[in-house]
Amino acid sequence: MPLLEFTSKGIYCKQADVYLDPWRGVDKALISHGHSDHARWGSKRYITHHTNVPILQHRLGKVVVTGKKYKETFRINGVQFSFHPAGHVPGSSQIRAEYKGEVWVFTGDYKTQLDGISTPYEPVHCHTFITESTFGLPVFRWEDPTKIHQQINQWWAANQAEQTCSLLMGYSLGKVQRLLKHLDPSIGKIYTHGATEQMTEVLRPFIDFPKTELITPATSKKVLEGNLVLAPPAVMGSAWMKKLGRVSTGYASGWMAFRGARRRRAVDRAFVLSDHADWEGLLSAIKATGCENVITTHGYTELFAQYLNEHGWNARTQKTQYASETEEILSAE
Repeated sequence: MPLLEFTSKGIYCKQADVYLDPWRGVDKALISHGHSDHARWGSKRYITHHTNVPILQHRLGKVVVTGKKYKETFRINGVQFSFHPAGHVPGSSQIRAEYKGEVWVFTGDYKTQLDGISTPYEPVHCHTFITESTFGLPVFRWEDPTKIHQQINQWWAANQAEQTCSLLMGYSLGKVQRLLKHLDPSIGKIYTHGATEQMTEVLRPFIDFPKTELITPATSKKVLEGNLVLAPPAVMGSAWMKKLGRVSTGYASGWMAFRGARRRRAVDRAFVLSDHADWEGLLSAIKATGCENVITTHGYTELFAQYLNEHGWNARTQKTQYASETEEILSAE
């Protein structure tokens, strides 16, 4: 019997009778991070990293949740668990499980690039590594994020000179805060959609962000001229967006590396900025664990597992209900 197994409810540790990021309600759930495909309502008790506690409470309501520090060990029926930095979004963790000398690591989602808001990814030695493979193809190789943030500020400054509102879209948890952290407030004011403002306020106690102002029904098109608005991607083409006046639209996602995705989003500017590991990031992460076995859970699972098998790992795929960034671009997250 493997230490962790995949069931109809999610990843299950039978010895501890606990689930990791379950997609159905269970008695006890260990949660890697706050995105909705990994943190779902309905479980009786949640355990997660302490920074993720207010995120879960914001998203799931009044739930019973316990926070742990990174690398803090705790035992459940003889199984030793601990959370380790995943670098994906604030409060995100890899979950380590050890029993009788056997070690498994479940990554949730992760990235090896520094983003300025998340605790940087740290490799964890293990025998079996359960990894995402959202961008598990050699074509995905991210640029230095500093250059991308410079491009965003230059785009905003050009729009400011034309007195055009800059609408910059991204995931409300993680991506928007990453964008906000690196915006240049000297260019103009930064306004927010309600969903992004609420999540940013949850994270302000942990992270120093530039000042933002919530857009309300009383906000006029005139005051938005030359300024920047942060919003989730679902606002594209909506009645809410039309209230902004003349806008230039930008979208930040790793999926923007594909021209087809840019056309489907119909945005003026696409910024390739992902909260997932690229090809080199995935390979370097796997190598650093010293693992023998790899299980790929979402993304380009088959092709990535095939590559790993050809290069010395015992790799296989596993179907889950976790979403890849392919689905994220259609979400209001």
